[in-house]
Amino acid sequence: MQLTAEAESWRLAAAFTISRGTKTHAQPVVATLSDGGQRGRGECVPYARYGETIESVLQQIEGLRPAIEAGRLDRQGLQSLLPAGAARNALDCAFWDLEAKRAGRPAWALAGLAEPGPVTTAYTLSLDTPEKMGRQAAANATRPLLKLKLAGPEDLERVRAVRANALASTIVVDANEGWTVEHYNRLAPALKDLGVAMIEQPFPAGEDAVLHDLERPVPLCADESCHDASTLDGLVGKYDIVNLKLDKTGGLTEGLKLKARAAELGFELMVGCMVATSLAMAPALLLAQGAKVVDLDGPLLLAEDREPPLRFEGSTVFPAEPALWG
Repeated sequence: MQLTAEAESWRLAAAFTISRGTKTHAQPVVATLSDGGQRGRGECVPYARYGETIESVLQQIEGLRPAIEAGRLDRQGLQSLLPAGAARNALDCAFWDLEAKRAGRPAWALAGLAEPGPVTTAYTLSLDTPEKMGRQAAANATRPLLKLKLAGPEDLERVRAVRANALASTIVVDANEGWTVEHYNRLAPALKDLGVAMIEQPFPAGEDAVLHDLERPVPLCADESCHDASTLDGLVGKYDIVNLKLDKTGGLTEGLKLKARAAELGFELMVGCMVATSLAMAPALLLAQGAKVVDLDGPLLLAEDREPPLRFEGSTVFPAEPALWG
């Protein structure tokens, strides 16, 4: 077995802004496992919000090289050696891809899932002035689901501008932990009146206990507060939906557990992504089947993508070809 891990940079079609800053490139890390005959790949995106850097993720992956290349570590053993996060995600998905190619069976079958079908993804509008977000909305008014990045004082005006220019689209909003309680209390009822279907992570993850005592006129989704399955019990009574991202769960293996546990606890599911290529979206599509909200638009934000890429028809995304993953 051979392991390689490389950092990559993919140019975005346009600058992408959230409450924490602006990026012009996606910067994933790709782990590749090769047995000389077959190759498996997994892609992750290190996220500074969780204390990750490209260097730290590469170091975590490289630290397992001796065990992997000696054949002493498999996908199940990986779960206890790395914490939930980007590094484990890249290796976990690489193991799944390699297992599928060795077995000559798709990853969904190995996981005991039904054959996946196409899903409708949200399309994310980058944080900007209300006027510019309104223009973004007009350019994407035929998309059935728009996700808006929000940040503070002009948020209501931003949503109004988008709604005025995308009358038929369902709208969900993401505050990325950027609101105060006062801001929430002022906005939530108004967002309901504007037909907003979901508010994602209004408060910082460590300061969301207040949600036990606040009314929820619009369903709330946990993102930064939701990581692996062990975090779900603490979200009961605060959120209605949880956002499953493979870079938070640490891969498909834990993602399957989180999806099952979320259903047991009565949460609805959102399947999201970082800004990344089709290789990162492919395993997430297995979890997106039946999800209330799918947000796997990362490749749509890139200037170019992998070959072969996932197939998008408007906002409909189709399962991956084996040559891409799984």
